Amino acid sequence: MQANEFAKSVAISDIMIAKLDGTAKGGIAFSVAKELGTPISYIGTGEKATDLAEFKPETYVDSLFFGRGEGL
Repeated sequence: MQANEFAKSVAISDIMIAKLDGTAKGGIAFSVAKELGTPISYIGTGEKATDLAEFKPETYVDSLFFGRGEGL
């Protein structure tokens, strides 16, 4: 509901997840992306603002089953 209300005020074209270190935190982002019809494009990979990587869904899913993957 919060994301829908935010989207009413601001045009959202992509989602960036600042901290993706567990399935529980990432899970809500996937729900929001589906609800808004908006892709997850970037994820945070570290502590600095420049620590961003392109989000690759296949790599993320593989990491859930086989351990942490490179290039999430």
